[in-house]
Amino acid sequence: MILLLGAALAGLVGGIAWAAIGRRPYQLPDLRWAWLVLLAFIPQYFAFVQPATRASISTSWIPVLLVGSQALLLIFSIANIRRPGFWLLGVGLALNLLVILLNGGMMPISPETIQHLYPDAPFGAWQIGQRLGVGKDIVIPAAETRLWFLSDHFSLPDWVSYKVAFSFGDVLISAGAFWLLLTFGGRSSSKEIVT
Repeated sequence: MILLLGAALAGLVGGIAWAAIGRRPYQLPDLRWAWLVLLAFIPQYFAFVQPATRASISTSWIPVLLVGSQALLLIFSIANIRRPGFWLLGVGLALNLLVILLNGGMMPISPETIQHLYPDAPFGAWQIGQRLGVGKDIVIPAAETRLWFLSDHFSLPDWVSYKVAFSFGDVLISAGAFWLLLTFGGRSSSKEIVT
């Protein structure tokens, strides 16, 4: 999430600066089926973000909510595939959905990645085969993870205090969001599509 927010903010700031340099207004895109984003966000918000609900949602529902949400976002990206950055968004979403589906409906994360992120975590803070806290990840050893290289195994540099694991799909999604928001600063007409 932090990777996507950072990329979106950088793309937006860059797009606004590009528009200002070109002395034109920054034009937000007219996207097809944008309501799907809200529909996809709602279950993730209640399952992973909202403290009042995330701990009370049954673990058996998490795969259904996550897969459904990811599928809606993938449909949204396909509907807008001709817009700048959406092919990156779509590929990233498809890769994430693939590894989630192949690993029981949740994003796999290895014990080694968890230990790297939280070296001081107390014994029993996480267990193999179980959901990691109240997030979207399930703890699976790398050797047992289907398409391990697409799982949440990347992390930010050690000098960054915020600890998070992310996937290659997340990198592509973030790059697509950056490209989309940056590119719309260079549009000279509301009907023009920059590719």
